[in-house]
Order: sequence, then structure tokens, then C-alpha cells
Amino acid sequence: MTSFGMRKMIDASTIRDLFSHLAAPGDQVRQQAAQMLFDLGRALSRETLEHWTQNADFRSLLISDQDSPRATVGIAVTPELFARIREANGAPKLANVPPDQDAIEFELHFSRAPQTAKDSPGANVRLDILTTQKPGGEGAIAKFLKKFGEGIQQVEYEVSNVDSATKILSDNFNQKAIYPATRPGADGTRVNFFLVSTSGGKKILIELVESAH
Repeated sequence: MTSFGMRKMIDASTIRDLFSHLAAPGDQVRQQAAQMLFDLGRALSRETLEHWTQNADFRSLLISDQDSPRATVGIAVTPELFARIREANGAPKLANVPPDQDAIEFELHFSRAPQTAKDSPGANVRLDILTTQKPGGEGAIAKFLKKFGEGIQQVEYEVSNVDSATKILSDNFNQKAIYPATRPGADGTRVNFFLVSTSGGKKILIELVESAH
């Protein structure tokens, strides 16, 4: 089933259940939930990314993962669920987030199982689990949780040069970044964000990330 078809079949309450399944004791339950959330996030951003990659220069800046743009889907959860997910997954290392940003985060990585013995594994499943340091605060994650509750907060794509990618989007697509200049991200990365609208009337936050060198 395509990601789009799957997304149409999953209602909001089922999606919310997937967040708690990331804290389940069984490895298989956690992996299935992670894969479904990863596919949902990529489906939300696919239309925009396909539009942007019509530009060859932008396309050349994307880092690939198993022949697909390397994506990480950001999931915003309450501090309580954040702690449960982290414990259930072996206490992954917390990211080093710049102190001026009200966020705590860690990544979960799963290898996608092939559908048949002949299939390639496909893009690795990558989730960024995020919460706020200050519940009820004014940071981006706190505002998201207050407005929407737990949910897919953003989709991240890795690029080799975030400044060049940002300029291409501005010059060729009139797509303005949220911040006037690239800013520090977690673990020494450089990032900027783009709030885009889908044809279905939804908005999705896309983060372009340049890894630390």
C-alpha cells in the first residue's frame, strides 16, 4: 500500500495511538509504529519535495539514503511520553540542543524490513523525538503541543549546504525560510525551516539540515 493510501485509512485517534506504541515493551510493536509514522511524515512532505527537486541544483544538494532523500520525521510529545519512549528504546543519547532553544530530543533509527526476499530494504526509518524543557513555555515545541497536542511536528531533509539550498528555494520557488539566516541546530548542525502548504489544505514544517563537518 502506498503511503498516501495508508494515510487515508488511518484516523487521528489511531495516529495518536502510534505515539504511545513507540514506548511499548515489544520491539516489533515499536518498529511498526515508527515505520508508520515515518511514512506518514514523508507522505505529508512528498508533494513539496517533488516540486522542489524539479530544480537540478536543489536536487544535487540532497543527501540520499537508499536512493531516497534522507528524511527524519520529527514527533512532538509530552515530557511524560518522551521519558517513556526513551526508556523503552534503551535510553538513546540526548542531542546537544543550543541552550536558547526550548527543546529536548533524541533520534530513533530502525531498518525497514523488505516486503519480500527480493525487495531492497528501502530508506531507513528515522524519527526525531522532541519535547519541551518548559511545559507551557514559549518555545516552538511547547507552542506546538499547546495548539495541536502530540503529533508530527516537522519533516527534516539533509542537505550538503543549507545556505545554497535556501537560496535556491527563495530564487526559484519564492519559498522564504522562517529565519532570515541559517541557525545552529542540534549536535552542531546548521538548519533552516520552511512552512509549506499541501494541496490538501494542510501545512507542514520542513527543516533543511546540514550535518556538522
